[in-house]
Amino acid sequence: MARDWELTFRLTRGRHLFSSVLSALPVAMVTTTGARSEEPRTVPLLAMPAADGMALIGSNYGRPKHPAWRHNLRVNPDGEIDVAGERWRFRAEEVEDERRERIWQEALRTYPGFSAYAKRAAPRRISVFVLHRA
Repeated sequence: MARDWELTFRLTRGRHLFSSVLSALPVAMVTTTGARSEEPRTVPLLAMPAADGMALIGSNYGRPKHPAWRHNLRVNPDGEIDVAGERWRFRAEEVEDERRERIWQEALRTYPGFSAYAKRAAPRRISVFVLHRA
């Protein structure tokens, strides 16, 4: 049985999830390989265009632990993204320093809720990844 987000994603040909229709946020379906299971894992994530790929923010809604997909990408950085009706293979890179800060500031402009997530997640630092076309 399809989940609500899967149904909306399919009906809009990969352009929206139910939540993105309401909020106008850019959402993508990101498929990683499970760090332990080695099985494909698909999750809906906010995805923002970056200068050299697509950026993902590992907020996990401000929870104390990092999201599972972050662990998956650290173990196996290759995956697939379905965004705006286009599907492509990627290689993920966790970014730091000025690059991370630039993407983080853009993320805050796109979705100010990330600020609250960062406060709730403290002292955990929210990870930022860039997906490069493979």
